[in-house]
Formats: sequence, structure tokens, C-alpha cells
Amino acid sequence: MDKVNELKAIAKQVRRDILRMTNLAKSGHPGGSLGCTDYLTVLFFHELKMDPGQFNMDGINEDVFFLSNGHISPLFYSILSRRGFFELDELHTFRKLDSRLQGHPATDEGLPGIRIASGSLGQGLSVAVGCALAKKLNRDKQLVYVLTGDGELQEGQNWEALMFAAHHQVDNLIIAVDHNQKQIDGPTGEVLSLFDLKSKLESFGNRVIEINGNDIEETINGLKIAKEYTGKGKAIVLLMKTIMGKGVDFMEDDHRWHGVAPNDEQLAKALAQLEETLGDF
Repeated sequence: MDKVNELKAIAKQVRRDILRMTNLAKSGHPGGSLGCTDYLTVLFFHELKMDPGQFNMDGINEDVFFLSNGHISPLFYSILSRRGFFELDELHTFRKLDSRLQGHPATDEGLPGIRIASGSLGQGLSVAVGCALAKKLNRDKQLVYVLTGDGELQEGQNWEALMFAAHHQVDNLIIAVDHNQKQIDGPTGEVLSLFDLKSKLESFGNRVIEINGNDIEETINGLKIAKEYTGKGKAIVLLMKTIMGKGVDFMEDDHRWHGVAPNDEQLAKALAQLEETLGDF
């Protein structure tokens, strides 16, 4: 329980970071970032086997993570800084000219923790499949993780990647889908329905585990089960039910917060709902 409470405290502080970063920049994507905070907190502070101080692009003999839905970069940058990949104070530079913390993660700035430029939706899963296959060919026992959005699955390249993974039995790959059923133009079911997403993912050869991605304990257990299924011939998908804007009552489940930064008044109201636990940047 102590570990769970520690992770909850980290997640609360990361949510404060997301709100403050987007407010300072007057741009960014707080909605999906807040919704995926619990998952990335568990992943980076409990699950991944890696050394932030020894980051390199190859990721040999360590777990590798790819963020495919790169617009939720405020979350990713907060997690990376608080995990020790770079100094916390750099969060002040989010989306500024010449900053390493661009609106979508990029590799040419040399920011530790970033292995691919992402945000052109639909591409991250293909890269993750390739990385996982390379690990298998190199007899590297560590795993590859990737996070995608459900709106992102409207891009056909994802399904090509899933077919490839199934055909080649890429079973050292854990795919998390942020299933908040929201995207920039509205509910996914109205923009372009994904229909029965669980059945569709299973029909493409994956083992699917459904979890509440905003529950720390359930996320820990879901990742534990996912790891137990690795090495058994199928990629594993964590189909995560999440709430866009989670943690801030006036943002929750509202697609309009996909890509709108809070103003000063909204920031103050939001921060009042989130206790400062680790110290603001």
C-alpha cells in the first residue's frame, strides 16, 4: 500500500506539472495528458527496467518505451524529468523557441528519454514492433512498451503493424491504448467509430487485457498480468478505460480540453483540486 500511495502522490504532482506547463506556454494538450498520468506514473516509477542516467538510443538490455500519441508531451516531459532523465527546471521551457521540450517530442534536440519523434499519429506502434522484433533477434530479454490513443487507431498504419506483429509472433511487446473515447473533434464514436475495439484487437492476433487506466492498483496488476503473457506468441494490449482531463472536475470527459491550455483563472481552480506533493518546478 505504501508503494501505491507513493505512486498516487507522484501522479498528483505530475498533473500539476501538466497544468502549469501548458498554462505557461499558453498552448499544449492537457486533456489526454491528465488522462494517461496514472499509467505512465506506474510504468516509469514501478515497472520499467532502465537507468535514466545511462540513457542511449539503442536501449540494449533494458526496457524501452515509445510514446506514439506524442501530443501528450507535457505528461511525458514531466514523467521523464521527475524520473531523473533531465533537470526539473527545464520544464519551464516547454514549447519555447530553441527548447528541447517541443510541442511534440523530437530527437534532434537530444533530450534523454526520447527515441523517436512522435505526434504524427499512427507511427509509434510500427516503430515499437520493429524494436521488439530486433530485441528478439538479438536475444535481448527486456520488453518494449508503447502508448497509443484510441483516436489514433483510426490511422490504418496501426493495423498493418498489428498484422505484422501477429505474423512474426512479436510477443515481447506490451501495447497500451488510451481508450478515453475522445479526440480533438469530439467523441470517437461520432468522428469515426472504432466499433468493438476489444474484439477487433483480438481478431488481429493480440491478447487483450481490459483495465481502468485511472486506477493505480488496477494498472499495476494489469501490467503484472501482461508481463506474464509475454513470450507466448502474441503481443499484449492493455485496453485502458481512462477519462480525458482526469483529476480536474471541469476538464473531465470533455473533448474540448484535448488541445486547449488553461488560462490563469482556470489554472488556479485546477491546482486547488490537486495537492502539491513533491514540489512544483
